[in-house]
Amino acid sequence: MISKPLVLTYLYLFIYILLSSGVILYNKWVLSPKYFNFPLPITLTMIHMGFSGAVAFLLVRVFKVVSPVKMTFEIYATCVIPISAFFASSLWFGNTAYLHISVAFIQMLKALMPVATFMMAVMCGTDKPRCDVFLNMVLVSVGVVISSYGEIHFNIVGTVYQVTGIFAEALRLVLTQVLLQKKGLTLNPITSLYYIAPCSFVFLFVPWCLLEKPVMVVSQIQFNFWIFFSNALCALALNFSIFLVIGRTGAVTIRVAGVLKDWILIALSTVIFPESTITGLNIIGYAIALCGVVMYNYIKVRDVRASQLSSDSLPERITKEWKLEKKSSDLFTPSKSSDKSGGKGEGNFAASELNADEEAPLISTSRLSHIGRSQLSNHTS
Repeated sequence: MISKPLVLTYLYLFIYILLSSGVILYNKWVLSPKYFNFPLPITLTMIHMGFSGAVAFLLVRVFKVVSPVKMTFEIYATCVIPISAFFASSLWFGNTAYLHISVAFIQMLKALMPVATFMMAVMCGTDKPRCDVFLNMVLVSVGVVISSYGEIHFNIVGTVYQVTGIFAEALRLVLTQVLLQKKGLTLNPITSLYYIAPCSFVFLFVPWCLLEKPVMVVSQIQFNFWIFFSNALCALALNFSIFLVIGRTGAVTIRVAGVLKDWILIALSTVIFPESTITGLNIIGYAIALCGVVMYNYIKVRDVRASQLSSDSLPERITKEWKLEKKSSDLFTPSKSSDKSGGKGEGNFAASELNADEEAPLISTSRLSHIGRSQLSNHTS
């Protein structure tokens, strides 16, 4: 008989895949001139940030569901503001790409996320150049190039927007590790929205005034309250679904769910948006890139588990190995020991992997690599 925790785990994974795919398709439908025709990506992103920030404020200050962290002006100025700037940029560029290229091609380009993250981590000193990871990055890049070559409706503007958004998101991930973790801050999804969503809204206000406000004044842009409310609500629900998934599953399951979501999204996008055409070269290139991503995933999961074992005492190691053999369903429940050790459990690693899904409004990243974590701990000690 299937256990209740296992059923809940797959239910949460289904909800995550549904919401993640739904938000992407919904954004494309709203922004596309062929459908709802609201070609203002900055405005849409600001709606998401404003709504998420307002809900987070109510949960923190009014209903007191969670308590705010000890946030000083120095931490806010040196950590929250830079992270918010790159977060706002990644959403802005990513949403703008919907105006120029198909959802399917966007998902194929997102295979570059490990490449961008690794490059930014090496540049910021949180990771070291490694031959095995470098070969995976080359494989991913070759696959994306082949997929781009096979794209029928290739658009250089949309491609540049999407790739720029990917690198902005990668830099945000690295900054989250370097800045927030260095200060010893741990933000849950609600407190992340509470601090970063309003700041991201302010950053988006300047390009909105320069690029989209004049367009809204001149052209007849339709504004449907229920469309934008439901769109923002879906984005917020996606953020909380990520939190549920992290608490129930391990990193391997989350990786598989992410790959499954990408394939489902590519297939759905060709059905919902008939103009999205997938060629054989697209599939071949994406398959090659996906092989590199899977190999990269394996290396990162292996590294995290190795660092866990090396940091534990012998009795703890025996206990964890016994538990690992026991949980054949790959369920994960954060343990007290992982919390006390500053989040060195696999659940925090899983958080960073889901965090690469930049359609989510925000959830704090706890891990990029075990090498970077070791360097930070050595530096702080």
